[in-house]
Amino acid sequence: MSGTGRSYAGERIAKVLARAGVCSRRDAERLIADGRVAIDGTVLTSPALNVTDKNVITVDGKPLRAAEETRVWRYHKPPGTITTAKDPQGRTTVFDKLPRSMPRVVSVGRLDYNTEGLLLLTNDGELARYLELPQNSWPRHYRVRVHGHADSQKLAAVANGVTISGVRYEPVKIEFVRGREEGGDRWLTVTIHEGKNREVRNIMAYLGFQVRRLIRMEYGPFKLGKLARGDVEEIPQRVLRRSLQHYFDEM
Repeated sequence: MSGTGRSYAGERIAKVLARAGVCSRRDAERLIADGRVAIDGTVLTSPALNVTDKNVITVDGKPLRAAEETRVWRYHKPPGTITTAKDPQGRTTVFDKLPRSMPRVVSVGRLDYNTEGLLLLTNDGELARYLELPQNSWPRHYRVRVHGHADSQKLAAVANGVTISGVRYEPVKIEFVRGREEGGDRWLTVTIHEGKNREVRNIMAYLGFQVRRLIRMEYGPFKLGKLARGDVEEIPQRVLRRSLQHYFDEM
């Protein structure tokens, strides 16, 4: 409950901030904890508050803009970039590389520093959360170039899930890419549904492979396709709404 001493009908404040494109719901809760969000002039101390369109919401003293139409972009993340807004080490972030004409966006999940491929960006933090939730089980398809002995029996060892260093990974589908051998390396396709931190790399290491290259090709219904490295392209509204009909029906 906030310092207002009042309760509201409507939606939770963190969800409202996320849908307005300020940040993800988790980051919105951090903004509130840091005392940067106010309702009707009173600084919030807890995200456990519902608000309506009658309330005046400010972030860092600035009025919250009305939520815009949900938009999503496909971005071909190059290796050597980090998926974060600011990096303490000063490394290049994916947001540094976006066109200046882009609105403020958040990423749907992350790709680690050396991983490349499809990264979804959206102006709707609530949609980002929806796509990231493990229970929604959106498949993520990767293409992986590995060094090491590979056979079908080894790949089948993780088909029903595996626990590595105390972390449980759900079933993983791994297949050979026929006709794709480069200097003794093999290409594999890997499908996961959770997207835990460094999941594909950890599974490859468990199987005894050294990852040479890791590319995300698909996330749910969205594909990297022929999008060039470093390019960004908005997904048409008709495609977006057809692909995420359940989400839009619940809005």
